[in-house]
Amino acid sequence: MEPKKVAAAAGKNGDLVDDQEKWVFDSSVDHKGRVPFRSSTGVWKASLFIIAIEFGERLSYFGIATSLILYLTKVIHQDLKTAAKSVNCWSGVTTLMPLLGGFIADAYLGRFWTVLVSSIVYLLGLGLLTMSWFVPSLRACHADMCLEPRKVHEVVFFLAIYLISIGTGGHKPSLESFGADQFDDDHAEERKKKMSFFNWWNSGLCSGLLLGVTVVVYVQEHVSWGAADVIITIVMAVSLLIFIIGRPFYRYRVPKGSPLTPMLQVLVAAIAKRNLPHPSDPDQLFEYPKVVAKGRLLCHTKNLEFLDKAAILEDYETPVDQQSPWRIANVTKVEEMKLVLNVIPVWLASLPFGISVAQSTTFFIKQATTMNREIGNGFLIPPASVFGLTAVGMIISVTFYEKILVPVLRRATGNERGIQILQRIGIGMLFSIATMVVAALVEEKRLGVVEENPTKGSLSMSVFWLAPQSIISGVADGFALVGLQEYFYDQVPDSMRSLGIAFYLSVIGAANFLSSFLITVVDHVTDKSGRSWFGKDMNSSRLDKFYWLLAALVAANLFVYVVVARRYSYKNVQRSVAVADCYQGDRSRSHV
Repeated sequence: MEPKKVAAAAGKNGDLVDDQEKWVFDSSVDHKGRVPFRSSTGVWKASLFIIAIEFGERLSYFGIATSLILYLTKVIHQDLKTAAKSVNCWSGVTTLMPLLGGFIADAYLGRFWTVLVSSIVYLLGLGLLTMSWFVPSLRACHADMCLEPRKVHEVVFFLAIYLISIGTGGHKPSLESFGADQFDDDHAEERKKKMSFFNWWNSGLCSGLLLGVTVVVYVQEHVSWGAADVIITIVMAVSLLIFIIGRPFYRYRVPKGSPLTPMLQVLVAAIAKRNLPHPSDPDQLFEYPKVVAKGRLLCHTKNLEFLDKAAILEDYETPVDQQSPWRIANVTKVEEMKLVLNVIPVWLASLPFGISVAQSTTFFIKQATTMNREIGNGFLIPPASVFGLTAVGMIISVTFYEKILVPVLRRATGNERGIQILQRIGIGMLFSIATMVVAALVEEKRLGVVEENPTKGSLSMSVFWLAPQSIISGVADGFALVGLQEYFYDQVPDSMRSLGIAFYLSVIGAANFLSSFLITVVDHVTDKSGRSWFGKDMNSSRLDKFYWLLAALVAANLFVYVVVARRYSYKNVQRSVAVADCYQGDRSRSHV
């Protein structure tokens, strides 16, 4: 059924409310390009297929990522400092690539096809990684042990993991935004379910992560790296198949070209009309009537008022559709430009938190290699499995937040989310400070044990000393990372939601590069003063001091973040019932 025919039928029968319950009028289409039927598409019936491929991809990704520093030091034979930089560089590229992937998804390919194509590239990378272990001419060495790997193995290995980076670049931003697209923002019940989606999305993510850092890492440790590569390749292939099977149940957004062009038009129009007086009444600014508007309309906000001049109508005789978009923009386009500018301070204020997150996949795991990992009758816990405690902490915090905290806070504040998104992120930052403080204290304790018994080192100290910092780190992620995902999806223009998720991922990516830069600077400064904080191994390093530095950095930044959050103006959406009725997405009902 064509969109115009559906809308006309609704008006003719005078039964628009019932029709909105039957059909989805949020600009999405079903797999045949028709207006989606609400009862047979979207919501959880579609999201479960999407969460399934996220589970498989995260299992594969963290099976590689958490052990990467061990592979680089044991097989490639890089020293600790070089290996940490290599991991941070790879992680940085992996989490910055989504900026390109998200743009392609929003502007040209659409989210479904971007996920499909990028997943195939991802599988190619996994296949090449598997070949680098099993194909004799590509192996690191002909013997079981060697002091230096063959150059061809290094080339193929890095090519494989960077192919995975490229695949992740399209997969991550498109898949998460595609999952959130399955919920209609203009439908009260689906809007509430959408708020839960990000929590359950991360529960699926953490479940895959948990198996990746336990089962996959165990196979790496006790069978071979190649056997683990075979497992994650099969899991990813099966997950992709499940994703394709769910195609009839999905709701799709049709790409409408570059989302950056309208913003540039707003900027050019505002500069061209910079000398015009600002209207005293926002109603004098141009906006399309809701009946002819394509997509949701945004209400006017008072910040960045200079941009409002782009919506001042100069020529009242020529129809707006015939005027140049570089001279006139509607209020919604102006507000979308404001949204993008508003996220920049939040993005910058989130970077120190991202630097603290980067430590959990590098130094935390190397700490575990120096400690007693034996439990039961001689069973050795793989070092990378310590990262699983972070996933446990995240699952616990997300479940507590979703099932206990949100219902209580909804009743107390009247806010659909319980608390504002930026408040949730700020709570996560507090926990990240606690993570670094605990990590510093534990590392001080470990180095003290090494000093007392240099021969045995810290092998007398249980690896479960790392449990508190790992679990607290997971709780921090449950608040801040999930909050950042929801923030960057919700607070960007509707046409940029894949890019919005990419902005979230780029926080972690940029933070990984900053972490590498910080390591280089600290190494240089401390080496000049007599002894570098980063030695050849863990026992000759002073990571406790580095953790204290990070705790101070995140704490100082938290004050900046609070100022940014208090001044922030949330996305202001017009409700479907009337043009004048606006809904501020992260405010309580009383503010509507």
